[in-house]
Amino acid sequence: MSAKAHLNQAIVSHFLEMKADAKPDKEILVFENDALGEDILTYRTLYENANKIARLFLQNDIDKGDTYAVFMRNHPEFVYGMLAGPVVGAIMVPIDPRSRGARLRFLLENSKAKAVIVSDENLAPLLEVLSQVPTVRRVFVAYRPEHNVPESPDYPALNEILENDHWERVDQRIMDVRHPMQIIYTSGTTGDPKGVMIRNNRFGIFNIVTRLVWKYKPGDVLYSGLSLTHGNAQAVTLFPAIGTGTKAVMSARFTKSRIWDICRKYGCTSFSLLGGMMSGIFNEPPRENDRDNPVKTVISAGTPVAIWEEFETRFDLKILEWYGAVEGGFAYKPPGKGPVGSFGKPLPGMMEFKVVDGADNEVPHGEHGELIVRMTKGETKVDYLGKPEASKEKTRGGWLRTGDIVHRDEAGWYYFNHRKGSELRRAGDFIQPDHIERVLGALPEVSEVCVYGIPAASGAPGESDLVAALAPFEGQTIDPKTMVEKCRRDLEPNFVPSFLQVVATIPKTISEKALDRVLREQFAPDAENVYRSDDF
Repeated sequence: MSAKAHLNQAIVSHFLEMKADAKPDKEILVFENDALGEDILTYRTLYENANKIARLFLQNDIDKGDTYAVFMRNHPEFVYGMLAGPVVGAIMVPIDPRSRGARLRFLLENSKAKAVIVSDENLAPLLEVLSQVPTVRRVFVAYRPEHNVPESPDYPALNEILENDHWERVDQRIMDVRHPMQIIYTSGTTGDPKGVMIRNNRFGIFNIVTRLVWKYKPGDVLYSGLSLTHGNAQAVTLFPAIGTGTKAVMSARFTKSRIWDICRKYGCTSFSLLGGMMSGIFNEPPRENDRDNPVKTVISAGTPVAIWEEFETRFDLKILEWYGAVEGGFAYKPPGKGPVGSFGKPLPGMMEFKVVDGADNEVPHGEHGELIVRMTKGETKVDYLGKPEASKEKTRGGWLRTGDIVHRDEAGWYYFNHRKGSELRRAGDFIQPDHIERVLGALPEVSEVCVYGIPAASGAPGESDLVAALAPFEGQTIDPKTMVEKCRRDLEPNFVPSFLQVVATIPKTISEKALDRVLREQFAPDAENVYRSDDF
């Protein structure tokens, strides 16, 4: 019997141990750092460093069922920390590296994290809340040379542990694919985020999706600037790279101005985007070499219809559109197939979709309703941490309630309309913000746009006045009159924003989704950075 026969390749730490034996020097991940160099991670590097941290956990009383947080941008130490948990059965809580104050405290408290792995650049905001989170007993700091942060004598440096050549291996302690691996929190765009329990079997599911949907080929090189704290970067880039041996390049953060240069440098053939990111890239000034890039496929969730075909043409690539949520539900539209604007169809034989009204009656083709989803085999289940009633309600009647309003055409293609309760209507017209954002984003001084609604001054129930929040490129200024004239020239009257809100940057979730809630809170009709269209 093989010495490795007890390992289960559906659990990522088991799989990694097998690959570290079979292909130890295979390069899997590259963390690029612009002009400061890069970190290249092999199967051996991933296995050994994850194992060192697993031993560190056991030495500090972090064991099966305990939770620990990883609070940093995309650095190698993030992946080591993530992969250490399944070895001992500890549960990782990835935390948006931009979290601060009350939100950071909430995530640590709610998850009952016993330890935090933090990068040096995030140590200060962590220390600001640490005294208010009694569950956290250990803090391990990853010092990155590019940050030039002096080491603190109060907290162990992860670097010393990872650089130690003498270490005691930890045998795999978890054999159950249903054991929790992570707690990923929802974005919390409408309130406190909820922690979703992710089990070890998710790695096997990612491998199935990679084979059936992403269909990476030998020689492909993947790229992502999305945070690894978000399910997208894990599902589309990180775990497929580990599972297939396809090299992936990661950046510490998304950068729309450098993305093509990075892809050219590393020969990246595919990268992952979310809708708002695509608009930002498209708003960059056109360059002569836009089509001269190695990218063949962009895997996107939420491509704005207004720029879909132009984006493909300008950069000479195809879009693979998909839909999914951390709680469940999955659909995709293969490149070049199906109608532009659709997010696709569900995976056949795996799950069933229905579009229903408020009474759970299925609505006719073309009519809007809530998308509900169920697995065709096995239980449709969601585990919200500490929220059993919310978990039951999310899957009431055996169907996952997505909260997304969609419609389906006669050929079975699905289309996203809006989040439940967030639709924009003005004088009877339903407004598609991406059309307005496309018009304003075409102006050379505009870097980012977010269109949202506020209660209509008319008082009409369900009606909104439109606000266009605008962020300029560095060194540029926004001229409100130019913006309003552009809208009046290129949009129907009902689509012209009532107000322009000029901001330095558009606040976003970790998934690069615009936080219109924050913009709405900052909005005031008489604020210095707010302009009425009627004044021009």
